[in-house]
Amino acid sequence: MTDDSDFSRVARYIEDEIGFATSHYNDSYLKRRLSSRMRRTDTSDYDEYYELLVDNPDEAQELLDALSINVTGFFRNPDVWEGIRSVLRTLSAEQNRVHVWSAACADGREPYSLAMLILDDPRIDEEKFRVYGTDINEEALATAQEGVYHSTRTIDIEEQLGFLSNFHAYIDRDDNRFEVTDRVKRLVTFARHDLINDGPKSGFDLVVCRNLFIYIDNEYKRPILKTIAQSIRPEGYLVIGKAETIPPQLKSAFEVLDGRLRIYQRE
Repeated sequence: MTDDSDFSRVARYIEDEIGFATSHYNDSYLKRRLSSRMRRTDTSDYDEYYELLVDNPDEAQELLDALSINVTGFFRNPDVWEGIRSVLRTLSAEQNRVHVWSAACADGREPYSLAMLILDDPRIDEEKFRVYGTDINEEALATAQEGVYHSTRTIDIEEQLGFLSNFHAYIDRDDNRFEVTDRVKRLVTFARHDLINDGPKSGFDLVVCRNLFIYIDNEYKRPILKTIAQSIRPEGYLVIGKAETIPPQLKSAFEVLDGRLRIYQRE
């Protein structure tokens, strides 16, 4: 087989036998994640890695985890979070109950960021808010529910949390270990949801789904965003990643509130 056909065989196996929709993702993303697993398993090419996948269920699970978890952080892009703060203040002033959805939330840092911002801002009434975090990755959701994170050589959690006036009110720190407090956890509920294959939710006042679409093939962005749009109540809000765009077919469903920050309002 050629290298491309070997890659295609691996991709078909992942979709048919492991249940991850490789056809929805661009090849460069898939190849990066596969290359990482091939280095870790000391396999030299796609053909050899395919044989490992077929014979080793543990590797299939490791690959699924690698494919479905994305880079995340607390208060990633602080300027966007100032925009989110403004939306949360508006919702707090206008709504009796506010439902916020962090879609494709990875290991939970985004929904916890939302909850901490709600608690930290005196102009936001925490009693009105519930935050929901969903992801396809069960291992990431388990980490999210535990709410424990560690600084590393490349990730400075204290620096990320510096967006807050006093993060110690919401985080118990022990050296490089950071644990979200129960006060924050009480605002957040986690559940598994597949944006590609599961149906829309309903009645959300704000949906935050950042930096998922950069991995998705263009033809599949529209149905995923349609699912998200159908989950937002009229005049509710959507925030996507700064490098992402809403497909032309769906632009009529949203009004642009801040084009630079990618904050939209449902028509």
